[in-house]
Amino acid sequence: MGLTSVPPAAASPAAAALAVDAGNSKTDVALVAGDGSVLGAARGGGFRPPAAGAEAAVEALGETVARAARDAGLDADAVGSGVPLAEHVSACLANADLPREERELAALVDGRGWGRTGEVVNDTFAVLRAGLPDDGSVRHGVAVVCGAGVNCVGVAGDGRTHRFPALGRLSGDWGGGGGLAEEALWHAARAEDGRGGDTELARALPAHFGLPSMYALIEAFHLGDLPGARRHELVPVLFEAADGGDAVARALVRRQAEEIVAMAAVALERLDLLGAPTPVVLGGGVVAARHRLLRDTLLELFAERAPLAVVDTVTAPPVLGAALMALDRLGAGPAACARLRAHYAAPPGGPGGADDP
Repeated sequence: MGLTSVPPAAASPAAAALAVDAGNSKTDVALVAGDGSVLGAARGGGFRPPAAGAEAAVEALGETVARAARDAGLDADAVGSGVPLAEHVSACLANADLPREERELAALVDGRGWGRTGEVVNDTFAVLRAGLPDDGSVRHGVAVVCGAGVNCVGVAGDGRTHRFPALGRLSGDWGGGGGLAEEALWHAARAEDGRGGDTELARALPAHFGLPSMYALIEAFHLGDLPGARRHELVPVLFEAADGGDAVARALVRRQAEEIVAMAAVALERLDLLGAPTPVVLGGGVVAARHRLLRDTLLELFAERAPLAVVDTVTAPPVLGAALMALDRLGAGPAACARLRAHYAAPPGGPGGADDP
């Protein structure tokens, strides 16, 4: 993303950085001072350019930026007026999966005039940065995000990157919360009507919604009595069934682990990092839940395919990574990064600034 044009007489930006993490299900925005203090923050809805259109998605993002500015005590009406809010914008966006999409979204974000300079990248980069040290001693690593879907990025120490298109089944992806819910429904439906083997999912999934059968659940989703967005609630039910020993549920959890490890191992191999200790950062709601079977299977498979990988799970909000990327660009230093990390490590109800979802 290029340099934003700012009138010579424009006032100095109110913040060092404007950090954006825009995911499929929610968006977090933070205005951050040069010392790592969070001046203001806000949470908005999901960022879905394929569904809403890129311009409409960025327009909606602007509303969340305005609320973050208001939270920082700034004039939200001035957002987009030509006076930048920050020196640098770090926008990590879901659905910026292809270079062409990144360029198109970068142009739209740049046109909003939120910062003097800026960068737009896929939101997976935020998870990777959040899992790396702040002193610059490690610049290589791989991140796999398993949230609503799955995605992966790898970065070598020399700046080379490896990515996947991450467009769902079209590009060979499997899993994530949406995929797991779909697979659980498929197996449960076939178990109830006799086309498939028995699984506790056939009883547990409808019971979660207070319904008597899979037929009733299928009807409720199909006719809109239950909104499709509620399918994500089925993933914890799947995990519970796996904990209870259900063979189908356990197989799905294992396959998810296999997919995560496959993406990470390929990225490591393509970047010539299999032979060196390398951080592998896992993020997203599915892995952040720290389900025991998923965690244990991940460690087992990483030991087989990438024994030198240093695997860690990031549970901090991904906007932390976006803000750290901005502080890196501005040369803020480890102390500022530490202050920022401490802010996002605060317990719920502490100084977070972000609106409740």
